[in-house]
Amino acid sequence: MEKAGSLLFACLLCAWVRTTAAASAAENVFLLAGQSNMAGRGGVRNDSARGVLVWDGFVPVECQPDPRILQLSLDLEWIDAREPLHREIDANRTNGVGPGMAFAHKLLNDEPRIGIIGLVPCAFGGSKITHWLRGGRLYTQMIKRAEASVRLGGRIRGLLWFQGGADTDKQDDADCYRCFLLKFFTDVREDLGIPDLPIIQVAIAPGKRPFSKTVRKAQLSMNLTKVTTLDSKNLPVGPDNVHLTTKSQVILGQRFAKAYINLTRGNPGHGYRDAW
Repeated sequence: MEKAGSLLFACLLCAWVRTTAAASAAENVFLLAGQSNMAGRGGVRNDSARGVLVWDGFVPVECQPDPRILQLSLDLEWIDAREPLHREIDANRTNGVGPGMAFAHKLLNDEPRIGIIGLVPCAFGGSKITHWLRGGRLYTQMIKRAEASVRLGGRIRGLLWFQGGADTDKQDDADCYRCFLLKFFTDVREDLGIPDLPIIQVAIAPGKRPFSKTVRKAQLSMNLTKVTTLDSKNLPVGPDNVHLTTKSQVILGQRFAKAYINLTRGNPGHGYRDAW
């Protein structure tokens, strides 16, 4: 009985130490925001027999857990990061592999002295740009989570953003997209108190939706300091012709890392600079 009690105490102590270490270790914080391709649908397929979407569970080596990579939980605590990163945030949908883990691994590989990375999942499938405007639920939730990461000892280093598909069906949405995107980026920087916050966005691929070209043009024309744009047009998608495959998510995550390194090494990042 005494031995069992000692073992239980040791386990609790170990868990406490691990939690405490995680809470103080996420030095470099990155916000992951947007819609489904940021949340991650890599490896998600339709199970026709059951009529539901399922994740195949495959996690490539570039996305495996690493003690140097943490994620902010729904309860605003640092936990070990693992796929799917958005399983709590985009909880009503089937999540798979996204770009976040591949981004963190690539950043650690290319900048090994950067320290512990903290990922803050905020993306929500199907969300329109208006859902991300100041005062909206998704915007408010993202700022709340960002501020929590700072209280836990982190420093916000950048915003990774992939959104736009939900605004391609109606002309009014597409026509207003650039104005709303500019407001979103400006408000995030203002509310976080980081006027030069590095922002890396992804331009949607030209698609079959009626106004995808309009939204894409708005994204590629964004001209703000420390904002750079990656292009998703050549990344393979799954059978639904919308969501990136697992392999594409790995490639995108690595491109995010290269873009971040480029931005923080003195490149002001005005506008479209996808060179990968």
